[in-house]
Amino acid sequence: MRAHYYQHVAFEGLGSIEPWLKKAGYEITSTRFFEAPELPDLKKIDLLVVMGGPMSVNDEHKFQWLVAEKQFIRDAINKGKPVLGICLGAQLIANVLGARVYRNPVKEIGWFPIYGIATNDKFTFEFPESIKVFHWHGETFDLPAGATRLVKSDACENQAFQFGPSVIGLQFHLETTPEAAQNLVSNCRDELIPARYIQTEKEILAANSERYKSVNDLMDNVLSFLLRKD
Repeated sequence: MRAHYYQHVAFEGLGSIEPWLKKAGYEITSTRFFEAPELPDLKKIDLLVVMGGPMSVNDEHKFQWLVAEKQFIRDAINKGKPVLGICLGAQLIANVLGARVYRNPVKEIGWFPIYGIATNDKFTFEFPESIKVFHWHGETFDLPAGATRLVKSDACENQAFQFGPSVIGLQFHLETTPEAAQNLVSNCRDELIPARYIQTEKEILAANSERYKSVNDLMDNVLSFLLRKD
């Protein structure tokens, strides 16, 4: 089994996803667009994970590889491959499914609660009624046609969605580890301008081990759901 991930910047890697995939027996390969935008053979991968990044899905004029990346994601979905998108990755999935991606009224950066939306459908992933998770985004997306909204927050209406049985987009970061949070702060601290939904560097990095464990455990559950054998 082979999992391939798309990485857009050096400081946003797999986080807690990597040990889960290794334990599950997956070979892990990657495309690091900031080094070489070489795409894999779709037939040879069993899972596609699309990570985050500070660019916008609308920045094709700045990052021409976005065109090929979007087409690959579209092809993967059409072929029924399991696809997980995180932050920018979720926005890319929404975009290839025909939804608009645009600036959210407010930026959401730090540890804030999300609220699961009950679907009463055993074929969609069930999020907790409420859990505090890590956010770092300034854009959002409309819900794609045919998708099911799974999560909302006080700052952003569309936080997660599922399309079909094996495509999930997460606006937030369940894969975050202490190292990953520190990397984001170190590389993007210019965005930490005081606001209602922007925490300080100190607040972000003060999260304890139990908070990381709770989001990482939820990430494990999402992966298990995506890769289930019905």
